[in-house]
Amino acid sequence: MTDIVLADEFWEGVESGTEALLDRWLVGEGDRVKAGQVVAGAVLVKTSVEIAAPADGVIERILVAKDATFARGAVLAILREG
Repeated sequence: MTDIVLADEFWEGVESGTEALLDRWLVGEGDRVKAGQVVAGAVLVKTSVEIAAPADGVIERILVAKDATFARGAVLAILREG
């Protein structure tokens, strides 16, 4: 299993304690994805960012719902590789 998270590069320079807003899921549980495929979008400090699958596989479970906020390092979804 592999965690899907918002990459650290997007958090660089962001004030500690800042949260992002998950504004859309482009996939659902059970969907097959390819590495690099955009699976979700988030807003972080008034900037829209895309969240990509880290590997090929199937979305096993979505842990953060649309319109929910999350902190740096939060696991947004679980990917079953393969």
